[in-house]
Amino acid sequence: MAEEDERGPGAVYQMFVVMEDLLDKLKVLDYEQHVLDKHNIKPLSRHYFVSSPHVLSNPGEQFYLFSVIAAWLISLCGQPFDTPQEYDDPNATVSNILSELRALGGQVDFPPAKLKSGCGEHVCYVLDQLVEKALKSKGFSWNRPQYPSVEVEDECVQEDDAELTLSKVEEEMTQEDEDYEDEEGLDLDALKTRTNQSELAGSRPAEVLESDVDATEWNLEVERVLPQLKVTIRTDNKDWRIHLDQMHQHQDGINTSLQEAKGCLFKLKEDITKTLEKVGSREKYLNTQLEHLISEYRQAQTQLNKVKELYKQASGGVTERTRILAEISEELEKVKQEMEEKGSSMSDGAPVVKIRQSLTKLKQEIEQMDVRMGVVEHTLLQAKLREKNNMTREMHATHLLEPSTQNF
Repeated sequence: MAEEDERGPGAVYQMFVVMEDLLDKLKVLDYEQHVLDKHNIKPLSRHYFVSSPHVLSNPGEQFYLFSVIAAWLISLCGQPFDTPQEYDDPNATVSNILSELRALGGQVDFPPAKLKSGCGEHVCYVLDQLVEKALKSKGFSWNRPQYPSVEVEDECVQEDDAELTLSKVEEEMTQEDEDYEDEEGLDLDALKTRTNQSELAGSRPAEVLESDVDATEWNLEVERVLPQLKVTIRTDNKDWRIHLDQMHQHQDGINTSLQEAKGCLFKLKEDITKTLEKVGSREKYLNTQLEHLISEYRQAQTQLNKVKELYKQASGGVTERTRILAEISEELEKVKQEMEEKGSSMSDGAPVVKIRQSLTKLKQEIEQMDVRMGVVEHTLLQAKLREKNNMTREMHATHLLEPSTQNF
């Protein structure tokens, strides 16, 4: 593969040509039956491996199909090669494919990472090399195309002897040109020499030829053959010529409409410009006529602003005084309420009755407390007496034990 600097500007499109040739070679090897049907894959498009289409839901689909086709081609060349699986390591798969290609005599001067995308120039190159090796191993060779011979109808007009001679000479020159094209180079000097010799061989008539055919019969024959000479071309909406004609028609229509629109727009522009000039002049006239009124209006506006400012200040003082009045009114209401409560309490005997009831209740509670205190004192006295009796008993018991101890 050539370096980038040595390639021409058409090298960018070379991989499209390589891909189309590759697809034809794969069809010769019947890849539809051996690869597509076996792995349930859709047929490839003409430029499938050129670039990565955006409609693919699985980015690894191209690489998987590339590895499957490469493995199949390697096996056709007589080298055992296992079919890669979809989840195999791409680095190992690429390395194995390039190793087999080198073993078959292919030239590889690019890094293996170029094949991991599954598309591009290097992918097309590797597949093209492998398919060439597979065709060679199968013994396939490309032959020259054989064109069908055109039979001349009996009803056609016979050519003159001079025209037949000229056609024979042209056929001989064409055959010689084809023979020279098969060689490595084309000798232009030899071609000129043969052309001059053929001209001197009497291919040109020496006199002006005159036809002896009846004009009436010629016209009748022309009328009879004329319907068969008509060529009908079916219109195809997808043909680029129809689209080109439509583009030219639309362009002419746009140019025509644009010229008409330009005239209307220029006229509209002039009308708008005149109207704006009239409006400007009228505005200036009104400004000069109403200048004193405008000055009076400005003075009145200034006075109005001053009055508004004074009103704001006055309204601010009124608001403050209203707030103070509200506070004083609230305090007055509280004082009135307190005076009413005191007056009602002074004229009402209910508090005296409450005091008497409280005193009676207090006396009862005092009596109950006295009783409880007497009970507690009596309990305390009983406890002290018990304690004293216990102490006396203990003392008597001690005196009784002491003499008996001494006697002992």
